[in-house]
Order: sequence, then structure tokens, then C-alpha cells
Amino acid sequence: MEFGSGIAIDYAGKLFTDAGADVIKFEPPGGDPLRRWRVLPDGSEGALFRFLCHGKRSVTTAGNFDNLIAAADIVFTDDVEIAAQARRLSDSIVATVISPFGSTGPYAGRPAADLTIQAESGSLASRHHPDWPPCMIGGRTGAWVTGAYAAVASAAACRKARAGGAGELIDVSAAEVMNIAGTVYMDLTDRLRGRPSTAGPIRIPETPEVHPTADGWVGFTTNSRQQFDDLLSMIDRADLLGDEVLATAAGRRSRFDEWTAILETWTKSRTTAEIVDLAAAYRIPSSAVNDAAGCLSNAHFKERQVFVSDPTGSFVMPRRPYRLGGAAAPAPRPCPAAGADSGKVEWSARERTPVTRDKAPRLPLQGIRIIDMTTWWAGPSGTGILAALGAEVIHVEAIQRIDGARAVGGAISGPGADWWEFSPQFLAPNANKLGITLDLSREGGRDLLLKLLGEADGVFENFSRRVLPNLGLDEEYLRSLHPHLIVVRMPGFGLDGPLRDAVGFAQTMEQMTGLAWLTGHTADRPHNQRGPCDPSAGCHAAFAFLVALAERDHEGRGMLVEAPMVESALNVAAESLLAWTANGEILARQGNRCPWAAPQNVYQSRDEETWLAVSVETDEQWASLVRALDAPVWATSSELVTAEGRQVNHARIDEALSAWAGEHTAADAALRLISFGVPAAELADPRRSSEHPQFAERSFFESVDHPVAGKHPMPGMPFRFASVDGWIRSPAPTLGRDNNSVLSSLIGLSAEEIEALERESIIGTRPAGL
Repeated sequence: MEFGSGIAIDYAGKLFTDAGADVIKFEPPGGDPLRRWRVLPDGSEGALFRFLCHGKRSVTTAGNFDNLIAAADIVFTDDVEIAAQARRLSDSIVATVISPFGSTGPYAGRPAADLTIQAESGSLASRHHPDWPPCMIGGRTGAWVTGAYAAVASAAACRKARAGGAGELIDVSAAEVMNIAGTVYMDLTDRLRGRPSTAGPIRIPETPEVHPTADGWVGFTTNSRQQFDDLLSMIDRADLLGDEVLATAAGRRSRFDEWTAILETWTKSRTTAEIVDLAAAYRIPSSAVNDAAGCLSNAHFKERQVFVSDPTGSFVMPRRPYRLGGAAAPAPRPCPAAGADSGKVEWSARERTPVTRDKAPRLPLQGIRIIDMTTWWAGPSGTGILAALGAEVIHVEAIQRIDGARAVGGAISGPGADWWEFSPQFLAPNANKLGITLDLSREGGRDLLLKLLGEADGVFENFSRRVLPNLGLDEEYLRSLHPHLIVVRMPGFGLDGPLRDAVGFAQTMEQMTGLAWLTGHTADRPHNQRGPCDPSAGCHAAFAFLVALAERDHEGRGMLVEAPMVESALNVAAESLLAWTANGEILARQGNRCPWAAPQNVYQSRDEETWLAVSVETDEQWASLVRALDAPVWATSSELVTAEGRQVNHARIDEALSAWAGEHTAADAALRLISFGVPAAELADPRRSSEHPQFAERSFFESVDHPVAGKHPMPGMPFRFASVDGWIRSPAPTLGRDNNSVLSSLIGLSAEEIEALERESIIGTRPAGL
């Protein structure tokens, strides 16, 4: 059941609807307000609401309200009281509360908006070039990713409850989601560097990123030295190979204007299509920077048939972002009219397995074992959620080819250190896992992996499509040996289509799906969102795994799960696709403004490099803002009373609010506005996220003692379970840490056999070739 409104709750419910659940949406008598957002040309419900609510049922009045809740498995809500009521009605219910800051802590209940959530999370302060004001992530991305996290947590808790365990009260914080998805562990990075000075702007530009072409925009991503060297060769600047300053991200930032001129002299002389084709030949992650129309015409999306029609034929939308067993997803069912099922829904209280009380609370996925062959961030973040929820996850890499995320540690550790153990992008998402090394290019390593898979429930990998077959480990072969196995494949672009063999990172997906198009100042170029696509892809893959696990419970067999990163990004970008296909509207970047709030922006305060975020989404909030400002003459103009009038006069309002903010500290200004009920925030420093009072009160950051990197606070999960004190039980594994224990306990190898494997470099604890 869903009680509440907004993308996060609706998307969490949609993920369950798309997996076959019966989802009841409880709406106020006039219907959910989202129904009236961007209504279709015929005046019917907007496409965004329809997309989120296809296949659900709608109830506006329910005399059997308590009976319905008592018979439910999961209740999604933004109201703590409804969650408490659900838990009182049945000990087996999973009640999930989704709110801006969580339902506990000093910020609980604060007025909030997408902009202020990003501000408090630390995400907003770090985005854009230092010469520009900070810029928000566009497209309400945080709400979609929050819904995905809520769905994974709820699905895992529901699995435990259905097996006879107690239900759960889950508390999801959108700000915690955005700290993970929008700061890329900047606090942990800063700590690993010894807490250098925080003087000066936090904003650091990415380069290469998005650049103009002869007919549009193109994006590049060079996350390795090899990719950057290949980029130099591609743009006919082999003379710069060996320039050790340009070869590093920090070096390119120090010579930003010089490097940008070099790159853009080349890009402006070629079309976007020519550049993307050439980059593919060099295996450099690259994409056209699409708006919604560009997404719809993309050849890869067309061949994979990722877009489907609304049941009424009114618009086009992305399908669910995973495939089970290679089969197409079921066609979407119609969206209900408001209250269409009032008085018609009869859920009899199902016969539940009696709740068994454990002496110690049992995590929901205890007893599930996963072999994790993923690398970088998207895959490890997905298996990391499952590990936090209790699954035994064994991370597999090779000393000949360590997890790519470990390379980030080379820019952090001092000379002579084990640099591969200092990467925040490895340490955070790989907590709670075991870690082994296996050289899968050799028969001995492959044989050991196959034996491990016989002891596992699932295996995750996010290589390009060709890697597993080239190793002789294609999905058909794995499942012929182990029919129970759930094989989760996360190639960036999927297992078929023109881009099936292409390489790509989160930035590539943002550029390709329209998310980058929505991010950036109006007068500037599009920009990468820098982060959300990775944990989003991980959440969607983890959710798909839990769906496949439930299917295996019924059918007794495993299956292939295909969860491409680009399709999870398309779902997150759905609003712009719906606006185009339903209303003919191309959404574009607006800096810190948005269509549903006015005024909304960031304003520089009295103190240099501190900023105030303000968002007014309703006429009531505008009246509160006017009172907070002591009703200056400019603010009492009748043309500002309505949202439409404020949008038209946004520049004039910005000018006045800038002057007001410049007379105050950001902290004082934010507290005054909040006291009047206006969403506002001082932009938090992401390098100090662990010190944020809300995160500290909720123990979002947990102290982790790593044997090499040291003891540091690290973000746990962006949700709390009433039955769980903390999520991080062990640090991320050092390279090959668990070779002996895993190979002896699961496969039965002797100490002598393990020593022989190490002599042959099939396993090891230090990267080869140092």
C-alpha cells in the first residue's frame, strides 16, 4: 500500500508493480496532486503520474482501512503515524517511511525541497566550475534513487517476514541517499588525505566532460590513464603523451583553459556522430549529449526496444530497467482513475507463517551467498546493499587485474604505501564483503570459481558483454552446471544492440539518457551529474536479484538477470522523456531553478563562499517567505501571489533575495526562513559530511577500522531498520584477504594446495607487476 505523494514513494511502489505485486495507492478525495502535474493535452492525468502508477489500484475512501493494512506485506508512506499504525496492526508488516531527512534527528520534519535536500547532503556545494555558482543535479534524480533504495530495503525485509521473521519499520532519508549518490565519498576522501585545509571553493570541474561539436555536444569519460592517452591519440595530439601534468585530473584542472582549448579546437571541427564513432574505435567512453528527443531517436535504444507505449497510446516511456530470463517485461497496465477501486478491494488477512523470535535480530538476507565479480562502483554498490542486508558476498578480483576502483587510491596514499587499499570508491561500497583473488584467465582460476558458484545463490558481474564468454564462463554454461544459480549481468548498454560491446561509465549514461542535458546553468553547457547513476544502477540490479530470488523460491530454478546501467538511468530520466512524448515539451537545464518552484535558487551570503539555498513550491510558502523578510514592498506585489507570476518575475525576485542573503550569514538566513516554514539550507561542505548534525544524530556515518587505510567514519545505508543498530560489520577486504578461509571452508582446499596456488600467482595479496 502507498500512503503519500511524490516521486520517491510512487517509484518504490512502481518497482513492485512492475515485478507483479498488487499495489494499492491511497489518495485524498480529490486525487493525488501529482495527477495534475503537466496534464495531457486532452486534460487527463499527467504522463508522470501515469508512468508511476500504471497497474496500481486507487482507493480514496476505505471503510475497511485497517483490514487492508493488516493484510498488506509492505506499506510505503511519508507519515510516521501511518507506519506505526501498520506495525501495530500486524507484526509481519514492513512499514517504510520515506522523508527528506529521516523521521528522527534534529532536521526531522523540516520544510524541504529537492534543492535543500541536495544542499544539506553536501552534493550541491561541490558541483560546477569555481567561476560559476554551485549548481544542483537536474531532473529530480534524488527522488528516483531514493525510491529505488526504499524498494530494495523493503523487498529484503519482506522476504524475511514471509519466511516467518518479524516485519520491519524502515526509515529512509533522501538526504542520506544524496550524500552517497551526489558526493562520491568526499568526506572519506578528505579524511584519507589527512584533512587538508577547506579554504577556497569546493567546486572542481571535470575534464574531459561535455564539449561542443560542429552540430551539438559530445561527452567523454577518461577514468584511466590508458583512456586519456587514447584520447590524446584520437585528437591528433600524440605530442602530449608523457605530459605527466595533463595525465592527471588535478593537472588538467590546473591547466583548465589551455587543455579545454586543445580539446575543443578538435571537437568543434567534427560532428557529434563522427566523434562518437571514432571514440568507439579507440574504446573511449563517449556519447552524444542527448535531450529527450535525442534519446527517442537513439539507434541502440530503438534496436533494444527499450521504449514502450502507455496503454492509452498517449505517450512513450522506458520499460522496466531489467530483464528476467531473457524475456520481455509484461506490457504496462492502465493507470487507475482516482478512487476507481474504492469499496472494491478485498484483501483477506492471509495465513502468515508465525513470527519466530530470534535471540539476536536476524538480518533479512542471512543465508544468501553471492559471488561478486563486479568492479568500479555500480556493481559493487548493488552487492554492497545486499551485503549490508545480511547476504554473504565474496568479492572476486585478480592480482593481474585488480578492481578498477582501487586505482583511485594511488592519488591519495603516500609513497611506499599499499596505495590500492586507500580508495574511498572501493572502501565504502565493499564493506561487509569477503575478498579473494582468482586469475580467471587460467584454467586453475576458472575451475575454482566454478566450484564457488556451486555453493552460491547468485553471481554479479558488470564487465562488457564479451568478457565472460571470452573466459569460457558464459551464462548458459554457468547455469548448465548450476541450475539454481541467479546470474546477474550488468553491462553498461545491455547484452544486445549496436552498443553491446561498448564501454561506459556513469557519466556516459548521464550524457546518453538526458540527465546531463538537465544539469547545468542555462547559459552554460550541459554537465555530468557526477554520481547518481552508479548507485542507482546498483539498486536496480539488487532489486532485480531479489525478484529473481522470489521467483526461484516458487519455481526452484535460477535465471539470467540483465540489468544494464543505461536502462536504470533512462528510468531516472523518465520525466523529461514523458514531457516530450506526451506534451511536446523539451525540458532543459535551468541552473538551480525548476518549473515547480519559484523562487528557487542559491544566493551568496555575507561570508565569502557560503551559499543559501531557498525553494518555494506553494503559495503558502511564498506568504511565509514574505513574512520572514518582514514584508518588503517588492515582495507584496500582487503579481507575485501566484506561482505563474513568480515564475515570470523570477529574475526580479532573485535580485532581491541576493541582496537580502548578502546581509546575513547563510546559517542565520536559513534558520530564519525555516522557522517560518520555508525550505532553506546553508550549502553543506561535502568534505565534512560526517560532522553534519543530522547525519551524526542518525549514525549515518559509522566508524570503520581498516587494517591499512586506518579508522574512519564511512556512510552506511541511507535507511535505518528498527531492528538493526548499524550496517557496517567489517571493513572492505584488503586484496586477497580471505583467500585461505574461503578456499578452505567452501571448496575444501588444503593449506598446501592454497600455497601452490599462490606460488603460481593464481591467487595472491599484492597486485602483479608492482
